[in-house]
Amino acid sequence: MSVASIKLPTIQVPPHPQWPDLTPDEVAALKNKISAQLQAQDAVLVAHYYTDANLQSLAEETGGCVADSLEMARFGAAQDAQTLVVCGVRFMGETAKILNPEKRVIMPDLNATCSLDEGCPAEQFSAFCDAHPEHRVVVYANTSAEVKARSDWVVTSGIALPIVKYLAQRGEKILWAPDRHLGSYVQRVTGAEMIFWPGSCVVHEEFKSVALERTRRLHPDAAVLVHPESPQNVIDQADVVGSTTALIKAVAEMDNQEFIVATDGGIFYKMQQMAPNKVLIEAPTAGEGATCVSCAHCPWMGMNSLQNLSEVLESDSNEIHIDSAVRERAVVPIQRMLDFAAEHGIGMQNKGNA
Repeated sequence: MSVASIKLPTIQVPPHPQWPDLTPDEVAALKNKISAQLQAQDAVLVAHYYTDANLQSLAEETGGCVADSLEMARFGAAQDAQTLVVCGVRFMGETAKILNPEKRVIMPDLNATCSLDEGCPAEQFSAFCDAHPEHRVVVYANTSAEVKARSDWVVTSGIALPIVKYLAQRGEKILWAPDRHLGSYVQRVTGAEMIFWPGSCVVHEEFKSVALERTRRLHPDAAVLVHPESPQNVIDQADVVGSTTALIKAVAEMDNQEFIVATDGGIFYKMQQMAPNKVLIEAPTAGEGATCVSCAHCPWMGMNSLQNLSEVLESDSNEIHIDSAVRERAVVPIQRMLDFAAEHGIGMQNKGNA
């Protein structure tokens, strides 16, 4: 099975959810209600950087965390709470369950998925791996539990480079999935011999090189921050290429007063929190060839809201379940990454991924 023969499924990108506007008083009342629900159910709230700002602030206010998918799961494992409420997309809830099998894991909407996950069906991916048995299988965290179970390593964008460099130095050939842009970036930096599953993120795929060049001319003193899931001609214009947390750290630590940011707009909440006096500019998704499917914000992340979070806590629904055999296989490559991080002194805390 060659890369050229892979037929990716058609991904049905949903429209951005239109949640009713809430007044500040309504937001405060709903937050108070959810806080009481969390306490009553011995639950902790973990939210991804790309979710709505109200959810991120609520997680912080109730003793939860705002982080990348792996750190969300690791945070949950360190808590005494028996329920993890995951605001993000489905693979994040699955990762939390893989690392916390004894805990109840619920999400506001189980239909909140990911184009990378959807674009890498486990059965087809397994056949691709079988066709290349001489390759070490390295998959990005943005994949299903079944795909993780077929892999040798799971990585986040914050640790992908050192792990692939380590494997390349051992003479390993890499089969990478699912994001071809991130994989190509890793290959360029490490020099590893790699083949790629041909997937991409609908958010980062939309950033446009020519439009970004125009934006840079309008803001000549701005630093350009790019997530490596973006196309190469966008990455090539970056001052910083990195994971979600690497980009947040750049805003806080760099001297620039303006930043053009090429990743999901949900990250602006944390960036503004860390650097309230900095000016943040969305990298353009308009221009030649633009379709604006996501307009720099993941529509599946948008399925998380205060409203349906409260509803799921009230209805006791939307629990994540993973087949035990799949979970036992999937935890191995995740733990391998964690062990590598510990052995090489790589701090996983806040090493963001999607």
